[in-house]
Amino acid sequence: MDTKNTPAVSGVPQLDAQLCFALYSTSLAMSKLYRKLLRGLGLTYSQYLVMMVLWEKNQLTVSEVGERLFLDSATLTPLLKRMEAADLLTRTRAASDERQVIITLTPHGDALRHEAAKLPPSILQATQCTLDQVVGMKQDLDQLRASLMASAG
Repeated sequence: MDTKNTPAVSGVPQLDAQLCFALYSTSLAMSKLYRKLLRGLGLTYSQYLVMMVLWEKNQLTVSEVGERLFLDSATLTPLLKRMEAADLLTRTRAASDERQVIITLTPHGDALRHEAAKLPPSILQATQCTLDQVVGMKQDLDQLRASLMASAG
């Protein structure tokens, strides 16, 4: 019997029928793939996300990076400290407001962008989807995230 699409038995939710589990397990699979691909760059997935933000626009405040990644500064700061120790970025206090910390890529961190550019084709191939399918899924997920965030308050 196929339980993936059957309703809850006796009112008990079935794991495989839950959207949250599909998103969670897919995220785990994607993270596992990225972990394998990022090993050669010496980056974790979280570090890769920070780097992508800085490759788009260098010299951002911690709060600006956090907004892009949906992370608060308490979560982001230890990650940034490790990245600074790995010579990927620097953290300096803003001259205009010492409460703000400016994140800037180091030459080593900036140079990784060329190696990282090789990752998207590998990810696309691993999905076994067309580019149009991936773009459509991403748009659907962006809309879902916005709806969930609005509902969560």
